[in-house]
Amino acid sequence: MLPVILTYLGVGVVAGVLAGLLGIGGGLVIVPMLVFVLGSQNIPHEHIMHIALGTSMASIIFTSVSSFRAHHKRGAVNWTIVRRITAGILTGTFLGTYVASRLSTNFLKGFFAGFLYYVAIQMLMDRKPKTSREFPGQAGMFSVGSIIGVVSSLVGIGGGTLSVPFMMWCNLSIHEAIGTSAAIGFPIAVAGSIGYLLNGAGISSLPQYSFGYIYLPALAGIVCASILTAPLGVRLAHSLPVSKLKKVFAGLLILVGTRMLFSI
Repeated sequence: MLPVILTYLGVGVVAGVLAGLLGIGGGLVIVPMLVFVLGSQNIPHEHIMHIALGTSMASIIFTSVSSFRAHHKRGAVNWTIVRRITAGILTGTFLGTYVASRLSTNFLKGFFAGFLYYVAIQMLMDRKPKTSREFPGQAGMFSVGSIIGVVSSLVGIGGGTLSVPFMMWCNLSIHEAIGTSAAIGFPIAVAGSIGYLLNGAGISSLPQYSFGYIYLPALAGIVCASILTAPLGVRLAHSLPVSKLKKVFAGLLILVGTRMLFSI
């Protein structure tokens, strides 16, 4: 059991750094690692992806708070954008957890792998927005928030892989987009956690110490490590060349996505 606990702590270390560094909540690392670790614990295959997604969402509650507080201290969170997009985020995330709970593990694995490839390509292309672009009105922000919420709940992330490019597309600076994305990750994580908790309630074949689709031992290990390392990621985000880090991370996403496809 000790190697498993150490693995959860290691996942939390990486997730925390990435949450602060790129504003992504760490789910892109947490979900595939949990899939592999849970698979080694003889947990029923049909529940593995759902538990990974639910546990990832629950861990992001803590990671996002640690991350956005550190960004806020540097003045890098645009709270006006957070307020405008939250209603759509909550709506989309609740809907996404309902849909995900009714999909098979293999389908979710394939969807997650495809999403990793999409994110990696976007990072490698690193397109710059037109200078004339601005944020849409309230209806547009609700729609964007809903889309981000649905996709985030289907892949267990804090939404940064969609919200950061969207905000940069609307000409928000990279550091402010990352900081604001970290704050947006909090309502996504709360809504997603509640959704996976409710949709997993009453399923008798879930492992011991599960709270719906949230696996408490994994959650504890990831949270303990990630809340300590998220501020480190924030410091790195404000001091290192983000473009080069994106390319390295994109390569990692391609490798993880390929490994997940082969596991189907």
